[in-house]
Amino acid sequence: MPTKRKTTKRKKKGTRRNPLRRVPSYVLWIALGIIVVAYIAFFYNTFVGPYSFRWKALYGNVTYPDGKVRGLDISHYQGDIDWNKLRNAQIQSTPVSFIFVKATEGTDIWDENFNQNFHNAKKNDIVRGAYHYFSPSSSGKAQAKFFCKMVQLEEHDLPPVLDVEETGGHSTAQLQREVLSWMNIVEKHYGVTPILYTGYKFRTSYLNTPEFDRYPYWIAHYYVDSLEYKGEWAFWQHTDVGKVDGIKGDVDINVFRGDYQDLMDMTIKEKD
Repeated sequence: MPTKRKTTKRKKKGTRRNPLRRVPSYVLWIALGIIVVAYIAFFYNTFVGPYSFRWKALYGNVTYPDGKVRGLDISHYQGDIDWNKLRNAQIQSTPVSFIFVKATEGTDIWDENFNQNFHNAKKNDIVRGAYHYFSPSSSGKAQAKFFCKMVQLEEHDLPPVLDVEETGGHSTAQLQREVLSWMNIVEKHYGVTPILYTGYKFRTSYLNTPEFDRYPYWIAHYYVDSLEYKGEWAFWQHTDVGKVDGIKGDVDINVFRGDYQDLMDMTIKEKD
């Protein structure tokens, strides 16, 4: 005898209502607007604001700080320079008054354009100087001897420059010892106090002790309207994307803190 199948009634699942449906649409639009504004503010403060001066400089709007005496620093990266144009070039309606030329790096790197650039700077009546790029992989003593061997400075040249930009994993104390070693040897050799070049943050982080206050400071601090550094300084490298007649491509531009006579007072004097 066939049996009847028992049918079970399925309970209807309760439908969940979206709570957002109860919120008026204008409230949702306001919330969305707040989120968009917050995102734009975050994006600008993180990615745009800190680099706005860099972007302006790249598109030709270099910020030039006040100053009567302006100059450049060059190396083989600038390639062949048209010195006839450069000697008559203007930076903010002022002539190119001085040029620092890269000479050496570490204990065995010699800038291939140094002799030509150094000679042409003097030939075109531009006050010249020579700089050494410090390599943490070698001792300050060995690097100083290399620089002194390769570079002959003359009367009316600017003091030698040490460019320090990296620690190479050294402790602050060790880095300071090696830098001071270079400074002391070079000062004794040329009879003039060397110039220290480094960035604003590097200086305050690693070379901000009293021993370094006696050296004229050439500060690298780009894309700002004014210096944050509160100490004494002599030169300010304020951009690395400058444009000057006679040089193809970008070049570093600097301003000297003083007038032309102050600049000449810094140069090497004739030995008695």
